[in-house]
Amino acid sequence: MTKKGIVLWALLPFFLGGFAQEAYFPPAGGTWEQRNPKESGLDPDALQEAVKFAGEHEYSGPRDLRLAILKGFEREPYHEILGPVKERGGPAGMILKKGYVVASWGDTRRVDMTFSVTKSFLSTVAGLARDKGLLQSTGDRVATYLWDGTFEGEHNGKITWAHLLQQNSDWSGTLWGGHDWADRPPAEGGIDDWKYRPLREPGTVMEYNDVRVNVLAYALTHLWRQPLPTVLKRELMDPIGASTTWRWFGYDHAWTVIDGYRMQSVTGGGHSGGGIFINTEDMARFGLLFLNQGTWDGRQLLSPEWIREATTPSTPNPNYGYMWWLNGGGEREWPGVPETVYYAAGFGGNFIVVAPEEEVVMVLRWLEPSQIGEFVRKVFAALP
Repeated sequence: MTKKGIVLWALLPFFLGGFAQEAYFPPAGGTWEQRNPKESGLDPDALQEAVKFAGEHEYSGPRDLRLAILKGFEREPYHEILGPVKERGGPAGMILKKGYVVASWGDTRRVDMTFSVTKSFLSTVAGLARDKGLLQSTGDRVATYLWDGTFEGEHNGKITWAHLLQQNSDWSGTLWGGHDWADRPPAEGGIDDWKYRPLREPGTVMEYNDVRVNVLAYALTHLWRQPLPTVLKRELMDPIGASTTWRWFGYDHAWTVIDGYRMQSVTGGGHSGGGIFINTEDMARFGLLFLNQGTWDGRQLLSPEWIREATTPSTPNPNYGYMWWLNGGGEREWPGVPETVYYAAGFGGNFIVVAPEEEVVMVLRWLEPSQIGEFVRKVFAALP
């Protein structure tokens, strides 16, 4: 071996494991260690500009989220609030570099609704099931696991777990009183047009639809044979040291019986109330787990293979994976931000942004949603 080859071989552990050795994991219930941005290689003034921007661009909807929800989805036939709702706080957020806090603002321990950020937690529960062998493949038809009629018929019988995770199943039916066609209907037409529309082949058209997301939650509840909050707490949130303050709710009437036990089927968002209620710091822990490829302080909680699969663009929408938004080419791309960035997003401006190459996690609460791209660009302007 040449001298150059020996040097490169000696440096290989640094390139492969340097990040893992340097990464910081906050202790459970302890104080999250902070670093001066300059020590972490960031421009303090530019970073402060991003923080100031977040504070000045609060979500414009009312803090009474019951009003915000009813106003936001007023076009939907039969829409009503069916689960818990909580008045929100003000803007808050955290920016991590290699796990250390380099910036934070607002009340990071206040528990708030997180709306569709819940979807990224839901898809992770599917990943845990896959890692444990409960789910053999996301390409499997759901009907082979759930036989109660939810996935029967010529159309619904074709639907795979991947179709549900990518929101391109076009599942047709009613769950907990919610009709698939009434959720975020097209701008054109009326009830008859929406109700009797031609069904699209599963996997061909992405449509953001909470009824179908709740169908996924229902199917996963039967797959695990346990309430999903119990699974998430045991398999992930406790191991990463999350607080005991987060909750995951379903609709008040969304109950099913498994093995003789009555359990709630949770929602994948807060569209009609419910979903995950959580603080900023626990959201940051979740993002940090993904940044570290499913490893937390030397313990592999979620496989890197699942994270790669979950952040792979779907065929009909290059900006969407398994309930994670991707910054690839597409309508939702953030110009000036690397394509490797991916994020969870929820109504009212709730975000978990993961930048793997930069070893950065950003969590935002109640940022005006249209401003998220500009905020992320400002953070990137602070990076080396």
